Amino acid sequence: MRNTPALSRLVAPLIAVGILVAGCGQTPPTRTADDGATPVGGLYGQAAPAPAGVPGEPVARGLNGNRKLTPAAPGSMTAGSIYRNPASGRNEVVVEDIARTAVLIGDSQSEPVSSWPRLALASLGYKVHFCGRGGTGFVTSNGATGNYIDALQRGDWLLPYGSPPLVVIEGGGNDASRGATDPQISANAERLIASVRQRYPEARLVMVGTLARGTANGGGRRTEVDALLGTVAARQSIPFVGVGDWLTRHNLTKLMADGVHMGPEGHSALGVLLARRLDDFGLRAPASEPAESTANR
Repeated sequence: MRNTPALSRLVAPLIAVGILVAGCGQTPPTRTADDGATPVGGLYGQAAPAPAGVPGEPVARGLNGNRKLTPAAPGSMTAGSIYRNPASGRNEVVVEDIARTAVLIGDSQSEPVSSWPRLALASLGYKVHFCGRGGTGFVTSNGATGNYIDALQRGDWLLPYGSPPLVVIEGGGNDASRGATDPQISANAERLIASVRQRYPEARLVMVGTLARGTANGGGRRTEVDALLGTVAARQSIPFVGVGDWLTRHNLTKLMADGVHMGPEGHSALGVLLARRLDDFGLRAPASEPAESTANR
C-alpha cells in the first residue's frame, strides 16, 4: 500500500498530457461564404487574419498558421510577408516600395484593379495598396468584412508596414443606400481618420467622396453623403475631392456599367479627372531616389 502515492504521482501527469494533446488536435470549424462557393475560416466569414505573435516577430500565414517564423528585420522580408509591428501591436503586410505606396481605403468603386481611384494614383506615380471590400463603408459592413474602422481594428484587412506618403479614403455609397445616418457616418469617419493618423503620423491624407449625379439630377442621398464627408474633411483639415455630381457634370452616365459603377471607359475618364484634382493638392508621388553610382560603392 505504501507504493500507491508514488503510482498516483506517475499516472496523474500522463493523464494531463493525454488531455492536452487531444485538445490541441481539434480542428476549428469553418463555414462557407454566403454564396456557398468558397470554404472560408475566421469569425467574419473570410480567411482568418494571420495570428498575432510576439511583437516584432513575423508570423506564418494561412489557416492553422500558428508557428512563428525565424525573426527577421522587416527590410529583409519579402513583399507580402506579415509582420507583427511592435509599435502598433498589429499584424501588417510588407510591401515592395512603401516610400512610393498610396494606401487606398475604399469600397467597390476602388476595389477593381482598373478602378478610377487606382488609375488616378498610378498616374501620379504611386503603387497602390488597397484596403477595403465592396459593400462596405464608414458604417456599412458587407456581412463578411466590417465597416472601415471595424475592419481596420479587428484585422479584416491589413495596413502596410512602414510609412507611406499618402492615404486616400474613398466611399459613402453603401452608407447612402443602406440607411446610415449623418451622425453615424461622421462619427465613424472621424474615428477612422484618428486611427490612420495615429498609425501613419507622417502621411498625407485625402478624402474622396461619394460618386453621384448631383442634387438637380437625382443624386439623392449619395450626393448628400458626399457633401457630409466634405464637412468631415474640412473639420479634420484634410483635402477633399467631392464627386457627388461628377456623373452628370462630366457627362459620364453613358459610360456606366450599371446604375452605380463605371464601365472600363468610365473608370478611365474618372481616373483622369481624379488625378487632376489630386495633382492640384500637390499629391504626386515622391520622386524616386537616384540610383547609387558605381563610383560611390
